[in-house]
Amino acid sequence: MSYIVLARKYRPQTFEQVIKQDHVTRTLTNAISLNRVAHAILLTGPRGTGKTTVARILAKAMNCKNGPAPVPCNKCRSCDEITLGSSADVYEIDGASNNGVEQIRTLRDNIKYMPAYSRYKIYIIDEVHMLSKGAFNALLKTLEEPPSHIMFIFATTEPNKIPITILSRCQRYDFRQIDIESLSEHMKYLCAKEGFDISVESLELIAREAAGSMRDALSLLDQVISCVQGSITHDKVLDILSVIDRKIIFDISGAVLRGDLPAILDVLDDIYARGYEMQKLYADMVEQFRDLLVVKMGKNISKLVNLPAHEIDLMRDQTKDVSLVFLNQIFDLLFKEEPAIRFSAQPKLAIEILFIKMFQIKPAMPIDLLIEKLDNLKNGIYEKKDYNLFENQASYGRHKKGHSLPKQEQDRLENDLQDSTESATEIRELKDPVEQINVSYKDNLDLTWKRLLDIFLKNHSALAASLEKCILKNLTEHSLEIEINGNGFNVNMIKRSKNVAIIEKVCENFFGKRMDLTLTVKDSLEKDNQEHKTDRESRLKQEALSHSLVADTIEIFNGRVLDVKIL
Repeated sequence: MSYIVLARKYRPQTFEQVIKQDHVTRTLTNAISLNRVAHAILLTGPRGTGKTTVARILAKAMNCKNGPAPVPCNKCRSCDEITLGSSADVYEIDGASNNGVEQIRTLRDNIKYMPAYSRYKIYIIDEVHMLSKGAFNALLKTLEEPPSHIMFIFATTEPNKIPITILSRCQRYDFRQIDIESLSEHMKYLCAKEGFDISVESLELIAREAAGSMRDALSLLDQVISCVQGSITHDKVLDILSVIDRKIIFDISGAVLRGDLPAILDVLDDIYARGYEMQKLYADMVEQFRDLLVVKMGKNISKLVNLPAHEIDLMRDQTKDVSLVFLNQIFDLLFKEEPAIRFSAQPKLAIEILFIKMFQIKPAMPIDLLIEKLDNLKNGIYEKKDYNLFENQASYGRHKKGHSLPKQEQDRLENDLQDSTESATEIRELKDPVEQINVSYKDNLDLTWKRLLDIFLKNHSALAASLEKCILKNLTEHSLEIEINGNGFNVNMIKRSKNVAIIEKVCENFFGKRMDLTLTVKDSLEKDNQEHKTDRESRLKQEALSHSLVADTIEIFNGRVLDVKIL
């Protein structure tokens, strides 16, 4: 007898044996028990997840000698023949090979005949989406109102290609991908039955490569068993399947998060030397950082990350001291560069360039921390108690005017003044009780302007950005003149009535009295603005005169241009 592969040898024969499709098998079991099985059933889902297997079990359950029964006996004539694929009353049709109108007409002509010896005549059409439009149309009426002894079971991996008229006539069941843990547990059970010794690590690797398909997992397991004589080591599994070890993926992600570029380049060189596919490595890295991001979020990890529990724990350790924003930056860069890597003629070099670019990324500040810092800045709270010279001057000024300070505060101010960046002469003048700190503003325009700017920065940051380019031109006992520098935006910004009122109020509070404010624009700025405006108007006029529509109008009406106005 020829060898039977594991996928066929251990094909489930009851609903209970189907792996990780409980939402489908439980519903069908209840429907059979309640005698509420639909005459047309559509089974959809990824490859190798059990669609055809469930269709056969359902056919056995409906035609079993003891049935319809949720658990077929697998001993009667009907069950045996369905298992062997030789039943006269259960037809398994390949939709890709029998997709024409003629085949569906033949099917439609045959359904009027009663089953040979079974309770139902059942048609299982695999890959039903491959039927032509004419074939689907020929099936419509029969599918909606079939004879009582007819039952249709459709299976497909692409339900989106099935016409809505067919979908509306079927009861649909969606199969899901099988998680890695369930795949590896089932393979471990089968290896024990077959007498093969293979590590859990290798089984998890095979399960990961299967991408949620039980059939793919068993096919890969068959390949490993066939190629290895004696004990099956993990290194041999890696060589046979030409798969990159998960430890290498974790080494790369760890080096990225540590900022260890030489280690990454060394690992890439080893992988390339062994002949592994670099595009596959990159796809694994994109998936790795996606999983790291989900693990860092900390919600629904078991649902969103299809990995063994010990790998999830490793990811928690790797992301423990890494911000979510930085992980998102890396994942975003990897995802955006995926097409460039996939189509590159030199993928190794492209990946190396990408990692070099990645290490130029500076971790972004989390938005909540940024908001907190902005709030602290707004409220005048600083992480460092950096009292500058101007703050010290204000404190001494208040003390001179009669506001007494505690001795501890006076000592602090004296120490801060001693540490300030001003010259020793100025410090002695500030500390002299007779020569009060209130230095003549007239002789210290720059110093006074800096103090004013400091107030604007704390309370009116947007306006301060424009005022930083200005200078205090003149200062008297009752008035001050500010010269506006910069571009036209600065002029417009500062001369707004709202901002002028703010400047006047700040100056009044600063000097302790009402001050007459004069705003002047630097002559060169006015000249530049005027020249710019003139150049712009000249250019616009020239563009208008040379426009094809204007030229055509002049030619057609034999006219001439009297004036051009710029609005």
